[in-house]
Amino acid sequence: MATRQICAMLLITGCVLAQKVIDLSGKNWTLQNLPLNISVPGSVPSQAHLDLYAAQVIGDPYYGLNDFSLRWIVDSNWTYVSAPISGLDIASSTQTWLLFNGLDTFTSIEFCGKHIAATNNQFRQYYFDVSKILRDCKATHALSINFGSSTRIADQIAAEPGQETWPFNVEINYEFLNRQFIRKEQSDFGWDWGPAFAPAGIWQPAYIIQLFSSSNTSSDVYIRNSDFDISRTGQLNNLPPNQNAPWLLNASLDLLGVAPEGARLQYVIAESDSNKTVSTGSLTNITRISDSITGSTFLDPSAYDLWWPRGLGSQPLYNIIVSLLDSNDRILASVNKRTGFRTIVLNMEAISDEQIAQGVAPGNNWHFEINGHEFYAKGSNFIPPDAFWPRVTEKKVRQLFDSVIAGNQNMLRVWASGAYTPDFIYDVADEDGVLMWSEFEFGDALYPVNQEFVDNVREEAIYNVRRVNHHPSLALWAGGNELESLELSTVNKTAPDEYERYLAEYEQLFLDTLLPVVYANSKSISYIPSSTTNGYVELDFSRSVPMIQRYDNKTEGSIYGDTDYYNYDSAQAFNYSSYPIGRFANEFGYHSMPSLQTWRQAVSPSDLHFNSTTIQLRNHHYPPGDRNISNFVNTTKGMGEMTIAAQRWYPVPNKTDSIANFSSWCHVTQIFQADFYKSEIQFYRRGSGFENRQLGSLYWQLEDIWQAPTWAGIEYDGRWKVLHYVAKDIYQPIIISPFYDGTSGNFEIYVTSDLWSSASGTAIFQWYQWDGTPITNTGTPPSAKFNVGALNTTRVLAENTNDFDIDFDSAVLYLKISAQGQLPNSDEIRNFYHENYFHPFPLSKAKLVDPGITLSYSNTTKNFTVEATTGVAVWTWLDNPAGTLLNFDANAFILLPGQPREVGYTLKSDSTGGDWVDEVTVQSLWNNTLAG
Repeated sequence: MATRQICAMLLITGCVLAQKVIDLSGKNWTLQNLPLNISVPGSVPSQAHLDLYAAQVIGDPYYGLNDFSLRWIVDSNWTYVSAPISGLDIASSTQTWLLFNGLDTFTSIEFCGKHIAATNNQFRQYYFDVSKILRDCKATHALSINFGSSTRIADQIAAEPGQETWPFNVEINYEFLNRQFIRKEQSDFGWDWGPAFAPAGIWQPAYIIQLFSSSNTSSDVYIRNSDFDISRTGQLNNLPPNQNAPWLLNASLDLLGVAPEGARLQYVIAESDSNKTVSTGSLTNITRISDSITGSTFLDPSAYDLWWPRGLGSQPLYNIIVSLLDSNDRILASVNKRTGFRTIVLNMEAISDEQIAQGVAPGNNWHFEINGHEFYAKGSNFIPPDAFWPRVTEKKVRQLFDSVIAGNQNMLRVWASGAYTPDFIYDVADEDGVLMWSEFEFGDALYPVNQEFVDNVREEAIYNVRRVNHHPSLALWAGGNELESLELSTVNKTAPDEYERYLAEYEQLFLDTLLPVVYANSKSISYIPSSTTNGYVELDFSRSVPMIQRYDNKTEGSIYGDTDYYNYDSAQAFNYSSYPIGRFANEFGYHSMPSLQTWRQAVSPSDLHFNSTTIQLRNHHYPPGDRNISNFVNTTKGMGEMTIAAQRWYPVPNKTDSIANFSSWCHVTQIFQADFYKSEIQFYRRGSGFENRQLGSLYWQLEDIWQAPTWAGIEYDGRWKVLHYVAKDIYQPIIISPFYDGTSGNFEIYVTSDLWSSASGTAIFQWYQWDGTPITNTGTPPSAKFNVGALNTTRVLAENTNDFDIDFDSAVLYLKISAQGQLPNSDEIRNFYHENYFHPFPLSKAKLVDPGITLSYSNTTKNFTVEATTGVAVWTWLDNPAGTLLNFDANAFILLPGQPREVGYTLKSDSTGGDWVDEVTVQSLWNNTLAG
């Protein structure tokens, strides 16, 4: 916003913003490695791999096995040198600062030929006063930033005398070792779903800030970061607040320069869409600490509409401008942030007597509450969308979030061990109503606690907590990934005598360091030290560290905390008794292959078969644990798990055409993955009405970082796997789900709702032979009326397969509901529909018949129509060709004969000139039985 506009909105005439900002972004840089005789054009933001690729020094890092062949880049030092920087005002400026929002990772910085500083944290904002160096500069006004090899430096730190060590298997190694010693994106050193590139470069924007003095201003300042916190008056972290209390706005500005004596803060709040001013005024309780100034004010709650997650209400947003004024009411600096009014709390309080009376098991709660309402969190885990963050554009993110909301998701867990999410991603989440469970960047390891490391972590945490705190989509801060459930438990198993020592170190970092950062900078956000946790025993705000963790101190018969679950023995798939019973499921999954269209982006045609060397080695499950580039002993295990699962549960392809066979095998691994996730999500959602009062399901994982076998539901370029379609279906507000006990033969059908008021309707049950003939006289009632309560489940059918005189290999039970209810925060009565099916035995044993599927396209409606003419089609699949990115309105569904289904689509990109419409194909599981 222009200075004039800010001044006008604040109704202040004495308006002076004495700053000059020189953006260092662009292509006026050179990337050098003189020992390797490399000097190519560079850019900012960027990383060495990207600039080398742009200069054609290397090929596409994502192609083939280039993640192995390009390791010489990782093990080398790289220097970014700017062209002479123009526009610097040496005569008039009083201060000149270098400001970096992200340097990845180990640097030595020179300006005007003089050493400025060294940095060692990818996640910190760094700023350096270079005023004297600029004034005395006799050399070219240029920057030179040397990036040391993070892999080599990590190894050097690990080899230091007296360095921290951990018991066997506590530190999970993927490819490059010793990631836990450095503050760099942990997955840069490899993970089981991604490559190890460990890039280096200026990965975030960089600036030169010049400040000026004049007779019109009493101070030279620039706002480098800020923290806006909107909470209810009296609100405390991790506790549900009084929803009738006034809002409390706390605004804090981090400055380059010093605020003058008598400085004050003034604010303007306006509706984001209309720019209509809602309120203005001065902040009170002004405090100055070091280079920050803070103030607060109470706000009338009746003046602001509440922000809600997707599906639970609307997402009104407001712009808040906070300005720093001197004692003469002249504006020195201003910051404008877009925000929303909401409370979001992770409720981990003890189960109350009232809840126990309602049938909830004792223990503790573990669910989110938005604006005082508990709700069912439906979503997935968000990983880095690319191994190179400068390639993550707003367009790519908006495309991804379009898929999130189209998939009926309201929450993403922003997984630890990537990078802290840029603001523009939170901006998209704010607009779309997607809650962002956020985490500090620690995972699958324990970490050093020497003073230098802890101080470094504290600074990164302060910067990032303050940077993103204003976003209404921010739902939680977690200390890291699987720290309690995996790392501490591993210590306890492998080195129990040392457990207390490592527990104390864990608490030093994740309770004594990170928790106070969150609590000091926000009253509106909850904190947990580990993504999977049994919660706290006590939360006492009279203590310096209020939280005392429960760990495994559980009472028999009580239920605590959230769960994660991975079981790669596919014989146990769909066995509901093997799934964990908790209050919330934060990750679970199984891997699958990407589509043929996606594989063709990254591998040569000769590699397009299931167990080719390139395909196998791009599968990083299971990882080598070191730099081994021929990890067949581990990767074949992961490939075998996919193969066995497909063979066990479905007819598998054996086509004569090798490419068609490869494509079909890729597809059937996706079917198993989707089917398995569906069974888990149904189980967890049903738990909303059971004693565990389960209120969240976030599967692993939303999207791919590259083209490879992974747990993702969305491939690297945005193409939906079978999983994302199935998750969209099973995340609908009201669903019908079958549950089968293979030991006893009992099966039950439940209707589950995540609405906030009761819904009523009719469930329909009909047995069919695979040729579409209805099976009569089974004893199964044709329908059942139901009423399902708010955030609850109800059983609509209970039978036993042993009571049936049916050849179940030739039979399928079709399930459908129609219901009436209201979406949260809506008075409109609307209709809800859902269909499902039940087949007690693996479909690999089913006597499928050719369903005779036909496909047509209407130029009038612009929709496809698919119909089964001779039998029941399961896993009906519409597939679009390469060159297009789209998602169908429905896919991977059951299709009864004589019941045509019209399917629309959302087209996102097309390079075929519209010819793709004629290349859409349809198939079902039956096609796996065909040789052609």
